Amino acid sequence: MLILVIITIAVAIIYDFLNGMNDAGNSIATIVATNVLPPKLAVAWAAFFNFLAIAVLGTHVANTIGTGIIAPHIIEKDYIFILCSLLGAGTWVLICGLNGIPNSVSHALIGGLIGPALIKGGAAAIFYSGVFKIAIFIILAPVFGFVIGYFFMALTLLFWGRKPPLKIDRYFRVLQLASSAAFSLGHGGNDAQKTMGIIMMLLIGTGYLPADTTSPPFWIILICYTAIALGTLLGSKKIVKTLGAGLTHLKPIGGFCAETAGALTLFVVTLAGIPVSTTHTITGSIMGVGVTKRASAVKWKLAGNIVVAWIITIPCTMFLSGLIYFLVTLFK
Repeated sequence: MLILVIITIAVAIIYDFLNGMNDAGNSIATIVATNVLPPKLAVAWAAFFNFLAIAVLGTHVANTIGTGIIAPHIIEKDYIFILCSLLGAGTWVLICGLNGIPNSVSHALIGGLIGPALIKGGAAAIFYSGVFKIAIFIILAPVFGFVIGYFFMALTLLFWGRKPPLKIDRYFRVLQLASSAAFSLGHGGNDAQKTMGIIMMLLIGTGYLPADTTSPPFWIILICYTAIALGTLLGSKKIVKTLGAGLTHLKPIGGFCAETAGALTLFVVTLAGIPVSTTHTITGSIMGVGVTKRASAVKWKLAGNIVVAWIITIPCTMFLSGLIYFLVTLFK
């Protein structure tokens, strides 16, 4: 069964890599849309700060994923549970990524865990307090991003709005390098930890880590941050286009405000151990910045399509992973 554990860890790392590919659009969309950096250099910039988060943001989110979503006894000596969870979640992320639909890799993972847990242990297998906290932040993360983005942009315009446009652009092109780096730190810190938590859960359930393990070993941390950074290097161009240019027209001042608002939100929730969607966060921030011009500056139809994708992610991944687990157990 050790071979199956190794295969599952490999799939988890691939999922982390796909996370980087999917969410690269979140990290670099605004910096590309405002022409501060070309796409190839932007993804390298984002990938570097994804990895740098290893030294900054701890393992609080990994601990939540590893011990706070489903009852640990559900996966004891079950070598296929985590594999089916990852396959269901990864299938959904891949479908969305290929179609340029910004989706939550985080919530796909949550749905991927819940589906097999319900099949195996019923309603008692779920820690509803943990799921409820995550579900609340499906709403709160983009709202926080929207509100902070709106007020930060309004305050920035109050001080800079009357200066020559060329001077504003030149100044904020430099500042946007810093804001993009901060958002990429938040992205790496929150999202890489989700895969850490999954691998930790697998190794505890199969007996390769002690049951009282509270944080992932360093080798897991290193592998997960490396995988997400490499994924970012090959990020989805379609999602960059959707977020960077599709929602609203951005200039460097707007990109700086959106990224700063998103980064602040991610830092707070990551240190609080709450897995959130970087997609939700930056989308809300971009919309908040766009509304400071006028409500019609935001393409609300596109925003509505993105929200629909958020809402259906957990149910879809629950179904996919639950179905995969059910079918596989038929042949055990």
